[in-house]
Amino acid sequence: MNPADSLSSAGPAPLVGRLAPTPSGYLHLGNAVNFVLTWLLVRRSGGRLHLRIDDLDRNRLRRPYLDSIFRTIEWLGLDYDEGPSGPDDFLRHHSQLLHLPDYNRLLRRLRQRPGLLHASTRSRTDAAEVPASLDEPGVAWRAVVPAGTSLAFEDAWQGPVTTELDRAMPDFVLRKKDAVAAYQLASVADDLRLGTTLIVRGLDLLPSTAAQLWLARQLPETAAFNATRIRFLHHPLLPGPDGRKLSKSQQQPLDRGVLGAEAGPQLVYEAVAQLWGLAPGPVRSLSELSFCMPVYPWLKPYGA
Repeated sequence: MNPADSLSSAGPAPLVGRLAPTPSGYLHLGNAVNFVLTWLLVRRSGGRLHLRIDDLDRNRLRRPYLDSIFRTIEWLGLDYDEGPSGPDDFLRHHSQLLHLPDYNRLLRRLRQRPGLLHASTRSRTDAAEVPASLDEPGVAWRAVVPAGTSLAFEDAWQGPVTTELDRAMPDFVLRKKDAVAAYQLASVADDLRLGTTLIVRGLDLLPSTAAQLWLARQLPETAAFNATRIRFLHHPLLPGPDGRKLSKSQQQPLDRGVLGAEAGPQLVYEAVAQLWGLAPGPVRSLSELSFCMPVYPWLKPYGA
């Protein structure tokens, strides 16, 4: 898709973006960079920003992790237009568990498509499959991605990208063994519900984007999740001190995530500037960072 296609006589359309953290660990530098990039792009467009917390994985949810999401947003100096005001408000009024009927409705519709799903008994420690029915308890529902399936779209950072989904994610999970919808399906449903038109992700999630685009094509009620309506931006990843990808699974017992950074939020602003290839130097505020943003033809220029 040509970025200029979104331009009209009225100028670039305001974006609808979302911050979509998971409360499965303290947010790290990469999470914070993603937040800032999303916020800058949405605010520059004059759009709306949602806070959407992905909490379907209840085995990993901890109250301190949930608290840290709101503290990190405040620490970074960000705001959002729609979403929970705090942890208690989230658990009562915004949890993904409240949308389980919607996810289950889509799962039932997908099951009606012949050959689209298969039952899986395998685990992370045992890759062997045992023949099973989708009706059996304790089985996961996985997508059956046909051989030769590839997804191509124009990424706002990477340019034209193509993912061979049958190799990258040939049978991704749609319903977990606990009978709860999995991330790929819930994410599509949530972004459609919020009217999302901008999705900012790390480059490691490019296969997930391809999986979701393919999944959305399977039903008419999810077909609006596509690369014509939604602009995707996959930014490079920031390595950790050991050179590996930053991950919550690497955190130590006393780790506070990015909130423990002695340099404060300036560390995050400078990391964003680094990704943009700007000259090294202190970036003390979001306004300074916004002034330095690259020119995107689908955004209003600075100060407009």
